[in-house]
Amino acid sequence: MDLTVIGSGRWGSFLAYYLNSLGHRVTLCGREGSARFEALCQSRANDLLTLPPEIRLTTDLREAAQNEILLISVASQGLRALGERLGALGLTDRTLVLCMKGLEEGSGLRLSEVISSCLEPSDTVAVWLGPGHVQEFIRGVPNCMVIDSASQEAKGRLVDLFSGPLIRFYYGTDLIGNEIGAASKNVIGIAAGMLDGFGLSTLKGALMSRGTREIARLIRAMGGNELSAYGLCHLGDYEATVFSPYSHNRRFGECFVRGEPYRELAEGYFTVKALTRLEETYGAELPICRAVYRILYENASAENELHTLFGRSLKREF
Repeated sequence: MDLTVIGSGRWGSFLAYYLNSLGHRVTLCGREGSARFEALCQSRANDLLTLPPEIRLTTDLREAAQNEILLISVASQGLRALGERLGALGLTDRTLVLCMKGLEEGSGLRLSEVISSCLEPSDTVAVWLGPGHVQEFIRGVPNCMVIDSASQEAKGRLVDLFSGPLIRFYYGTDLIGNEIGAASKNVIGIAAGMLDGFGLSTLKGALMSRGTREIARLIRAMGGNELSAYGLCHLGDYEATVFSPYSHNRRFGECFVRGEPYRELAEGYFTVKALTRLEETYGAELPICRAVYRILYENASAENELHTLFGRSLKREF
């Protein structure tokens, strides 16, 4: 099938690579003026993979959007601007698959809500979520992921189109819970990195159990199924986020408390601001998220905030 991937970062480039391996005809659309995309066009490679010659590269969004299914992998805070550009094209009967995790910083909206507000009523939105790092996929290490959508027909079709030996897909049944769970696990990842930075990695067990419970409360308050917090999109993604050396959010948290620079995108930095907004709106207590917010945005002492969260264990360490 003819598919378009919008976004040429590591994950977007991998999606094009993966879908091509399944036999689809793939167009990878990058941002005009992007030095990274220009380099990709010249070498057809990044630091992790080489794109096969049959994958088409373009910066022409109008042309790329002519395909029926568009997969989007961009920074979450840039989604609305992209959605407005797509909306201006007057696209109808498209299926847009959000292959990204986050919440809109200022509004607290889920990403499916953001993109839906820009589209025509005939367009369908789905999400591709769950654990997995490009570094492992390209080595042939398989994983399980989730496709969710308000459209049952779209879910079934996308699972059939995207499934292969490398990725086994499950049908999501709770769009609210899966999106909130997927976005918030990045904040838990930052907290995990902070523990690593202080040499307190043994407290990750407490972090994971308490983190899952507080996100379950929020999902329930928002009208989702609280058990979704225990599925692939949140707890099931902890191994890749809380422990993995490839996790940008974990690494960002570690570097932050050590006072070291970190230049990769850590979506949890923006998501935690949105979560504190949702905490106030829905009255669901999020102590871990609130502590991370205070550390990142209010210049609170990371040592003190983590001490408050984990009490006696931290007191012994310090």
